[in-house]
Amino acid sequence: MSNGNVIAVILGGGRGTRLFPLTRDRAKPSVPIAGKFRLVDIPISNCFHSGLERIYILTQFNSVSLNRHIAQTYRFDTYRRGFVQILAAQQTLMGEEWYQGTADAVKHNEPYILNPRFPDNYVLILAGDHLYRMDYRKMLAVHTESKADITVAVIPVKKDVTSGLGILQADADGRIVDFVEKPQTEEELQRLRVKPDVFTARGIQPHDREYVASMGIYIFNRGVLQEVLQDDSNMDFGRDIIPKSIQTRPVSAYFFDGYWEDIGTIRSFYLANIALTDVAPAFNFYDEQAPIYTNRRHLPSTKVNSSSVRSSILAEGSIIDDSELDRTIVGIRSIISSGSRIYQSVLMGADYYESDALTAENAQAGIPNVGIGQNCLIQNAIVDKNARIGDNAVLVNRDSIDNHDGDNYYIRDGIVIVPKDATIQPETVV
Repeated sequence: MSNGNVIAVILGGGRGTRLFPLTRDRAKPSVPIAGKFRLVDIPISNCFHSGLERIYILTQFNSVSLNRHIAQTYRFDTYRRGFVQILAAQQTLMGEEWYQGTADAVKHNEPYILNPRFPDNYVLILAGDHLYRMDYRKMLAVHTESKADITVAVIPVKKDVTSGLGILQADADGRIVDFVEKPQTEEELQRLRVKPDVFTARGIQPHDREYVASMGIYIFNRGVLQEVLQDDSNMDFGRDIIPKSIQTRPVSAYFFDGYWEDIGTIRSFYLANIALTDVAPAFNFYDEQAPIYTNRRHLPSTKVNSSSVRSSILAEGSIIDDSELDRTIVGIRSIISSGSRIYQSVLMGADYYESDALTAENAQAGIPNVGIGQNCLIQNAIVDKNARIGDNAVLVNRDSIDNHDGDNYYIRDGIVIVPKDATIQPETVV
């Protein structure tokens, strides 16, 4: 089996409502993470390190910034067959409606994905909003050795997270025999509980994990994918295709026991970012043998003036002046003015620097500059790109509200979010 026989498809997701307002102006795979990367960089980098260089990304909402990022970042020379190409939703003879699910998105792009010019034996389906490292070659090996039609990457999980995932039951040979998308009843969970020896037989310690969850990563034999997409009722892989296929086809599980985080919600996104500031984070961006690729911006190094910085990540091109930071992600081109205190927060930075002429115009118009003003207090917050935070602003969710839509800010899961390009006036208290 050659990796040249595999084509990868990254699902960009729908409106990304669970990540709103970070997805208000951009597609979900384009959301910044860890100061300088985008979510889509994770599966693309995993593909490259697995020897896969032909990748389609399916999107339909707010894909301009994603298009720009892909075009600027992933370029192949003329002597290689590789490509990273966005397939945005479009009106075709197959239909004029939006994608109705993950499988429907693939079906609408079937002429490209299953192009006869690329006689691939296998199609690798990936999600665009997960944080993990995986060598897909190992999954491909399990898929071919088990003679499966479909293989699903799975991970052991505890009971408290099962309601938001696709939970499955596998036999001793790794064949999937039961599957429930987001089980809600105790009866379903009892049926899906996995015996510890299913894990230990594969060298995995259960650690109180009694269930197996789908990671939203699938390998299909080419012909099988064509067949299942012909059924118009198959709109979604997790909800429709996998549950139906296990009844009639050999569907195998590929067990994975590394770090994996679905960051499709504001809380999970926030926690995944903050966890990167740990002394030894569970996800390692510092692996020279398998780097996470992103756009090379050629920015100057970050400058820190008379500041206290603890357990934080500082992306390049930033200037931090006489401030205090603790467990904070500082994105590219962040400007943090003197006297500010920022704790457990994610700053996404800026797409540009303001010139002296622009800052003078801002002062005349009474508009804060892009970045964090003087003497601000920010805690448990996400500040999106190009946001303007005025002097003496306090963003701490003072009233401990779970969800709220404010004036140029939002609160989701108790986390204060300043959306992209928003302005928080001086002296504002949230």
